[in-house]
Amino acid sequence: MLLPKGGLNWKAARAQLPPTRVLWNFVTRTRFLLLVTLAGIIVLLWRGISSSASEMQSFYCWGPSTPPIDMSQNEYARWNAHMQTPVIFNHHAPLKVDSTSIKHVDLNPVKSTRKALVNEEKILIVTPLKDAAPHLSKYFELLAELTYPHHLIDLAFLVSDSKDNTLAVLSSELDRIQKRPDQIPFRSAMVVEKDFGFHLSQDVKQRHSYEVQGPRRKAMGRARNYLLSAALKPEHSWVYWRDVDIVDSPKKILEDFIAHDKDILVPNIWFHRYEDGIDIEGRFDYNSWVESDKGRRLAERLDKDVVLAEGYRQLDTGRTYMAKMGDWRDNKDEELDLDGIGGVNILVKADVHRSGINFPCYAFENQAETEGFAKMAKRAGYQVVGLPNYVVWHVDTDEKGGNA
Repeated sequence: MLLPKGGLNWKAARAQLPPTRVLWNFVTRTRFLLLVTLAGIIVLLWRGISSSASEMQSFYCWGPSTPPIDMSQNEYARWNAHMQTPVIFNHHAPLKVDSTSIKHVDLNPVKSTRKALVNEEKILIVTPLKDAAPHLSKYFELLAELTYPHHLIDLAFLVSDSKDNTLAVLSSELDRIQKRPDQIPFRSAMVVEKDFGFHLSQDVKQRHSYEVQGPRRKAMGRARNYLLSAALKPEHSWVYWRDVDIVDSPKKILEDFIAHDKDILVPNIWFHRYEDGIDIEGRFDYNSWVESDKGRRLAERLDKDVVLAEGYRQLDTGRTYMAKMGDWRDNKDEELDLDGIGGVNILVKADVHRSGINFPCYAFENQAETEGFAKMAKRAGYQVVGLPNYVVWHVDTDEKGGNA
């Protein structure tokens, strides 16, 4: 093709172009339109496939083709190493768990304070029973007189190895008191049955002989622990251990004890004995004591499985007994730090029990049951306090000899 002499210019180029009509006819041909349409579809499909392939990388199953719960530690680590999907939390959106099989317990608000009445703190009264039918009527008479609001008190009993009608009398008394129309009925009552196969005559001479004290204390510790584990609920702030054979105690005993705000508190336990018309005030509970150097040296020599029992001449510990101290006519708020306690009357902050401080049914530092409980509590840093002048009166067991 020869170029014009004047070079390439617009007129010459335009002369070479086909007429507009020819171009329009070409563009509007069906073949051309189909070709353009097919090309567009191919381009769109290619872009979609490329985008999908890159997105699928986020969902690629790296690691073994097994669910996470079935993976080994190494497989789980390799699988997580490729997890790059960010997790975004909305901390302002509430999480609602409404499954009926899930229960939420918040112990943070449950406190044991001097302001128990103001805070409406709940008290659990626990009493182990064995062949106790003769004492139950008086027990409930005194219980009904307690001035701490009864709607804040739960009752719990454990009946074990009884040969008399303890269970029947207990059930009758509970039914009677809970059906009263006044302010006497309690918040709730629980009766636990559990036999431990420990049978001991109720004869005073045998029951309080030195030889049976170790096995007896261990069995009583086991009974207390079973009762505690069944009855203690999250809402309880205080646990009040009260024996069935008390014949007299102040009506405000709970308020009086709570006012001291101690981890573990016990009163002095005495009894009345009438001889020839004379009222003899006897000292009953020798299990509340202050440790002595003589007692420590004795424990160092004993086998670790030997259980010491107080008030017996066979093993002289030289300890100071709270039962031999104090007078109910003096200041009832006077306190005494103790190393061992008896079980007739004990007020315990519920968190002490929740922390694992219970009643050893084995020899713990050569003590068991309530004395072992005190030893364990002191080892854990809790306060164990007695009130020498605050007297609770126990039934007279007419014990003879043997006791210090």
